[in-house]
Amino acid sequence: MNATKYTAQNPLNYNRFKTTTVHVGKIPMGSDFSVRVQSMTNTKTTDIEATIKQCIRIFKFGADYVRITAPTIKDVECIKQIRDLLHEKGFTKPLIVDTHFSSKVAEEAAKVVEKVRINPGNFIDAKKNFTFLDYSDDEYKAELTRLEAKFVSFLDICKQNNTAIRIGTNHGSLSDRIMSRYGDTPEGMVESVLEFLRICQKREFHDLVISLKSSNTRVMVHAYRLMCSKMLAEKMNYPLHLGVTEAGEGEDGRIKSAVGIGALMIDGIGDTIRVSLTEEPENEIPVAQSIVNYFKSKAKHKKIIPFENPLNPFSYERRKTKAVSNIGGENFPVVIADVSSYLKAKSFFENPKKRFCLPDFLFSTHDYDAEHQTILWYRDWKNAKNKNACFPLFDISDFMQTESCSERLNFVRITPKDLSAKTLDFLHRHKKNMVLVLESENLNFIAEIRAAIFNLIAEKILTPIIVRANYAEDDYDSLLIKSSSDLGVLFLDGLADGIWISNSGNVVEPTHEIAFGILQASRVRTTKPEYISCPGCGRTLFDLQEAAKKIREKTANLVGLKIGIMGCIVNGIGEMADADYGYVGSGVGKINLYKSKKLIKKNIPQENAVEELVALIKAKGDWKEK
Repeated sequence: MNATKYTAQNPLNYNRFKTTTVHVGKIPMGSDFSVRVQSMTNTKTTDIEATIKQCIRIFKFGADYVRITAPTIKDVECIKQIRDLLHEKGFTKPLIVDTHFSSKVAEEAAKVVEKVRINPGNFIDAKKNFTFLDYSDDEYKAELTRLEAKFVSFLDICKQNNTAIRIGTNHGSLSDRIMSRYGDTPEGMVESVLEFLRICQKREFHDLVISLKSSNTRVMVHAYRLMCSKMLAEKMNYPLHLGVTEAGEGEDGRIKSAVGIGALMIDGIGDTIRVSLTEEPENEIPVAQSIVNYFKSKAKHKKIIPFENPLNPFSYERRKTKAVSNIGGENFPVVIADVSSYLKAKSFFENPKKRFCLPDFLFSTHDYDAEHQTILWYRDWKNAKNKNACFPLFDISDFMQTESCSERLNFVRITPKDLSAKTLDFLHRHKKNMVLVLESENLNFIAEIRAAIFNLIAEKILTPIIVRANYAEDDYDSLLIKSSSDLGVLFLDGLADGIWISNSGNVVEPTHEIAFGILQASRVRTTKPEYISCPGCGRTLFDLQEAAKKIREKTANLVGLKIGIMGCIVNGIGEMADADYGYVGSGVGKINLYKSKKLIKKNIPQENAVEELVALIKAKGDWKEK
């Protein structure tokens, strides 16, 4: 499958995916406009004063747009007051209304704000209950006719008021109708959007933005790529709103968001982004701006010689390799920690910031730790007293000439420029005990690394590859965002067998923790619990941030367990489809608990709900003592 089939241009040389201009008030998006950033309020919309204060904070942090939920007509009336009072205070950037379950609410909102988000999964279809609906082709067409009749009324109001629309599907809220025909898949997400887009095309309404969000980064990336491909096939090119929904909080939420968004932006996909964190909404803006600015800085990179991607970009397929030791083959991707800043390799393990994830290998320019697998430059390995306690790192030119190497495992540094016919011939012949460490100095280095891996796949070279990314960051958060934005795509696409983050700047925190986070966010290696945690909005009727914090504290030892923490039922059990347990708001201060998609306990007071969740996990046999 040719990688260019979903972008219309060579994705390895950075170019924005060309989209139309969409007018959202006085701040247009798409085409050649900057990638816009936005957030969403989490106050109760009817609390006008609190919502205004939060909007102002979000705008002051640099957001282009603020979204507010409107469950009812009364909420729309409040948003009109919020809009007017914000304008009086000098804040005139566009507001977006978020609607679900009511086309009438969407219609009223279109008269008030610059843009309305509708969810194809619940704009007209009944509330999701995971029922299989066996439609004949004629019955299915009749449903689409019913959808069009309802949607056209909304479109006409948007036309009259110059209101833009986001058709925003979520993996967790696909309708039973779509699920029954297409399954819980990226294809289903794309088709749910296309049904509405085709009506818009017919009615010549084009102020449209599209989103296809999921808490599963792999599903999210495949859905957006497939959407671009389908749009090109049907001669559409509407702007794309990117986001990983329910990404969580703290480092994990930032890594997961950067992995998913970065994997698309590296191909030039994305016209506006929202980083969804279970934190105060203004905290999302600096993260979003960092991602946008980082990819903007790659635009002037040196040209990369393109290679066609032989793998399918719309589904996961890991590059085939032959295992060398515990690297490649069916093994999890490995993590290498650079401990060169420590005078003694062993002192790395005394760092108080180290957590329970230990790297698979250490790299040191000083000495080796006999208790942990350590990599040394060949010249240092050659002089080591116990060569069985460490492994050599060669440059490819030296390795091609050496007669002295490890009988167990050799790491060989290589760059895309080294892949000459002579080198490729050597790699074909030398198949034992060698792992490539691939790195690049190109400003858009991940794109050049992807091209090199495509080349190796085409040459049928099965040597495992560890990707080394080199940074010079003095700020840990910046290093986290940049490395996650860069490296995630390689693991989402199954291209690499290991990750090595090096940083020459003044960051004291161990970088291997970021590496483990990237692997988990990319769904290729799990080393901690996973929390599918939404950011909350005006529909949330309990303290979501406090609940998420307590659940993390109580369950931090449950490696591999997936827990969904949802403010309400909009995505609720749908977005938690692959979660083991769910903690979902059901009313004012009330929580429902789920085991997978099965409701176990209803309307538990919030003050007791976390302990009840722990008790449920224990009762089902999934608890592990610390």
